[in-house]
Amino acid sequence: MMISTSLKHSMTAATDYDITGIELTENQYTVERSLFRNKYTVRDATGTTVLKSKQKMLRVKEEFPFVDANGITVFTVKASGIIDVAGKYLLTDAQTEKDLVILDNDYSLLRDTWTIRDSETGTTLAKITSRGALATLARSKLPLGGLIQYRYEISDAECVHVGTIRGKLSLRDRYEITIDDASTVPKEPIVAAALVIDAIQGN
Repeated sequence: MMISTSLKHSMTAATDYDITGIELTENQYTVERSLFRNKYTVRDATGTTVLKSKQKMLRVKEEFPFVDANGITVFTVKASGIIDVAGKYLLTDAQTEKDLVILDNDYSLLRDTWTIRDSETGTTLAKITSRGALATLARSKLPLGGLIQYRYEISDAECVHVGTIRGKLSLRDRYEITIDDASTVPKEPIVAAALVIDAIQGN
């Protein structure tokens, strides 16, 4: 029996990139950043904390350790090069020390795209893309552009929509990650990428 490449991908995506010590089973997560530094809390729909992250300061290469509600490190995201807006970030399972995916940023003033790739083969697993050029320019150029809430679309390897990242108007930096269909995308790397996007690009 022949199985298509896309079907094979959908069958393995949910398990090949699982992270030891954390299981994200919900469809929606709320992320809140501290007022004074890149410190994040991720909660599920019930308000339960599932992940926390704090960017390590004074590092030549940016690094984000992610811990569970008990403070146990479950994975890390680390820049492959010296601090840069556009670059590659490696996600590593902290308990198995296995490199799982690369978060690959292609940044421009008109559109911002993050590609989540397999760490060994470079195969595209998902993409996170900012909304249209006008909104992106307005956010970066207008005096009150920061009040325009940012939005990213999450798509799978076949460029099919699977979710969104939406900024929320709040005193603190707050946004929601919604994954409508996680059958073909790795959920944990998408949540990690959302935090990295916010920290690196100052959304």
